[in-house]
Amino acid sequence: MDQRNTSINQSIYCNSKFQLQSSAAMAAPMNSPVFYLFVTGQIETAYFPEFNDLFAKYTFVYGQDWVVTAGLEEGITQTTRKSFDGKQLFIWNFPLNITFKSTNPFGWPQLVLSVYGQDVFGNDVVRGNGAIHIPISPGSHVREVPMFVPESSSQLQKLTSWLLGRRPDYVDPTIVAQSEGREVTRVRSQGSIKVIFNVNMMDLRTMGYDNGAGSSITTNATTQANTTLNMTATTPR
Repeated sequence: MDQRNTSINQSIYCNSKFQLQSSAAMAAPMNSPVFYLFVTGQIETAYFPEFNDLFAKYTFVYGQDWVVTAGLEEGITQTTRKSFDGKQLFIWNFPLNITFKSTNPFGWPQLVLSVYGQDVFGNDVVRGNGAIHIPISPGSHVREVPMFVPESSSQLQKLTSWLLGRRPDYVDPTIVAQSEGREVTRVRSQGSIKVIFNVNMMDLRTMGYDNGAGSSITTNATTQANTTLNMTATTPR
C-alpha cells in the first residue's frame, strides 16, 4: 500500500510540474518587455498649385520588431479640388489612427505618402511621393512633408511616357522610406503635404529609454525621406 501511495504521489507531482512548466512557457511571451506607440492625427492639406482633383494614398513602414496592434496600416483619401483663395490648398482632413508595439526602437515607423491625379488623357499619374518619421516625443506635432516625383532619364523618354500615359513611378512606393537603391533614382521636387500627429507612448521608460527633456534621443532632418533616427538606452529608473 505504501509503495502504491508513493507511486501515485510521484505521478501527481510529475503531472503538476509539467503543467506548471507548460503554463510558464505559454506566459513567457506575454511577459516579454514591449512598449507601445499610439498615433492619431490627420493628413490635413496639400500644396500642388499646378494641378487639381488630387487624392492621396498612405501607408506605414516599420522595422521587423514592430507589430500593428490596432488601427489602419494604409488608406486612401477622397479626391478634392484646390481652394479658390490665394493659398490654393487641397483640404483632405483625412484621419490617422494606429497603434504599434515593439521591443526596441530600431525601425521606428514612417508615414509614406503618395499623391495621384489625372492627366489630360484621364490616366491616374503620380503627382508626388514623400515619407516622414512619426515624431519620437509625445504630444501634438505639425509636419510639412516635401514631395517629389521620379523623372525620365531623357527628353525622348519623357515625351514617350507622356503620350502613352505611363509616367515614371515606383513599383513599390514604400521605397521612398528606404535608403537602399534611392541613389540611382532621378527625382524632381513637387508640392508638399501638411500632416498633424498626436503621439503618445507607454512603457518606453521601463525599457530604459528616455524621450523627455534632456534625453539621449536625437533626430536629424526628420522631414526628409532618408531620415536617420538614433535612440540610446539609458539606465532604467
